This record gives sequence, C-alpha cells and structure tokens, in this order.
Amino acid sequence: MHRLDAMQVFVKVAELASFTQAALALNLPRATVSKAVQQLEAQLGARLLHRTTRQVRLTQEGQACYERGRDLLAELDALQGMFRQEPAQLAGRLRVDMSQGLARQVVIPRLPEFLQAHPRLTVELSSTDRLVDLVREGFDCVLRVGGPGEGALVGRRLGQLVQHNYASPGYLRRHGTPHRLADLAGGRHRLVHYSSVLGARPAGWEYQENGRPASLDMAGVLTVNSSEAYMAACLAGLGMIQAPAVGAAGHLARGELVEVLPRYRAAPLPVTLLYADRRYLPARVRAFMDWLAEVLRPFLG
Repeated sequence: MHRLDAMQVFVKVAELASFTQAALALNLPRATVSKAVQQLEAQLGARLLHRTTRQVRLTQEGQACYERGRDLLAELDALQGMFRQEPAQLAGRLRVDMSQGLARQVVIPRLPEFLQAHPRLTVELSSTDRLVDLVREGFDCVLRVGGPGEGALVGRRLGQLVQHNYASPGYLRRHGTPHRLADLAGGRHRLVHYSSVLGARPAGWEYQENGRPASLDMAGVLTVNSSEAYMAACLAGLGMIQAPAVGAAGHLARGELVEVLPRYRAAPLPVTLLYADRRYLPARVRAFMDWLAEVLRPFLG
C-alpha cells in the first residue's frame, strides 16, 4: 500500500480507536487495515498504537504521527481541490448526521439537486436524535439543533429555529384551550414530555419571562426521546408540545394541529454545523456544508 494511503488508514484507526470501525468507514477488509498500520510502523521505525483485545490507544509517537498526518492529508486534499473548477469533480463519500425532522422535512427533499450537481459523491445520512460522536463514529459533519455540546469541535452557527406551542383539535375539545399560563396549572392540561435520556426529570412548559428562560412544571402521561414520536403523540391528542415551526407547517395547514399560547413560547433553538478541528476541510465537505446552509436559510431566524 502506498505510504499516503497507509497514513490515511492509520489516521482513521486513530480517530475511531478501532481497526474494525476504521475498516467499515474506509470500506476495506480489516486485515488490510491492520497490515497498512504495520507497514507504516515499519517504515517509520516506531510503534504507533498500543493494541489490546478491548481497545486501541495511541503511543506517544503515534500521537505525534496522528497530528502531523492529519494535517498532511488535509493539506493534500486542499491542494488537489485548488484547481478544480467543475463541481462534478468532487468525489468520495460524505458521512453526516442530523435530526430526524430536519432530514425528512427539509434536507432529503432537496438532496437530489445536490447529488445531481455532484454525481461522483455518495452520502451516508444518519438521522437520529441522539448525540453522535463525530470523531469516533467517523462523521464529516453534524447538524446539531440545540447546544453544540462538544467543545473540541469547530462550530458554524447557521441561525435558530423558532419554537411554537401546539395541540391537536381533539385534545382541545377534551381539555379546553389555554389562554394564559395560569390555565396550565391544576392538572387539567397535559404536556408530552421530551427527554433525550429516558428517566431524566422533564423540563416542563418552557417560556421566556423578561427575555430570560423560565419553566412551569406540568403533568404528562407520555415521555418520548424521538422528535418523530413527539409530533405523533401530539397529533394523537396525548398532550401539548413545544416544537420548531418547520416541523408543524403541514399539520397546521391541514388543520391537524392548532397553535396555542403564542405569548409563551420556548426560547429558539440554535442550529450549528459541527466538524472536526482542523485547518483544512475536504472540498466535498465544504461544498455540502455550504449547500446545507442555503437549504436551511428560509427556515432559520
């Protein structure tokens, strides 16, 4: 294997801390990945990885090689892209992650135009509400709604999603329409609770008071950890929800949802693109991130 190819394999193993995961990410046999790292170690005359049955860790020499190798590969990718003017020349695989709602309602309907403009690209789209590990799981970028979370990554702030309060007509017939916060007290109304980790204490009804976030404890019969389940529960009349407007527009137009308590909305949710902290991004990743920012622009405040 060429020395640069071996370096690319080693960098992926170091990032994922796993030969198996690196092999999957690179679409190579595990034996080829292992041989490439051994070859690089022999060429450099240094042991780069501590290998055990349970984990793979960088040696001191391996850490230095990883940092220099990562920059070298990024600079090479940038150099190769300097003189490419035609979009069709972008090639390779993109691995990205975003929430279920944005993927289904906004991004996937527009994705054909991006792939038509870049026919040599393929996309692996993870759509989940859990916080993925960008580096360890081999993602090129992550579209995060809410707090970015990872301090070691670079964040590109795109804007924010305005949240509204919704209930189904059936729910309002049974429980009445609230017109003020006091109407939420006394147990008459229910909130569908959302928690990324089941078992955590629900936040309650969130709103802003004098520009500051506040919350009101509310009863509920259902807690979910998926944005799709969250919306489905509201449509089924199991309680009210607080969610970005982008996911409810169609339901509002069809009369399946009604907005309630517009004066007491939760704070807008920041939308951020996260990617690994390096000086140069591959041209294909930059192109996708720029396209994604344009696609999302009409929905962001």
